[in-house]
Amino acid sequence: KTMVKVTVCIGSSCHIKGARQVVEEFQRLIAENNLKGEVDLGGTFCVGRCNEDGVSVLVDDEYYAVKPEEATDFFNEIVVRLIG
Repeated sequence: KTMVKVTVCIGSSCHIKGARQVVEEFQRLIAENNLKGEVDLGGTFCVGRCNEDGVSVLVDDEYYAVKPEEATDFFNEIVVRLIG
């Protein structure tokens, strides 16, 4: 099992696109699936991708743009898969 680092941009542009909802959904999924020891969830300010269509999310330094309504699927497909 590896620790997956998930960093969500909470800069103003991403905040407007729903960063808080994305963070809250990730927190809920981490708690629900008992992944506290597997997922290191953090926030960061602007990652310089404000023009992307979605909230900037880095998973182990790989960039994704995630809309709030996609957060659950994203977490299950990308993050959980990396945990193994």
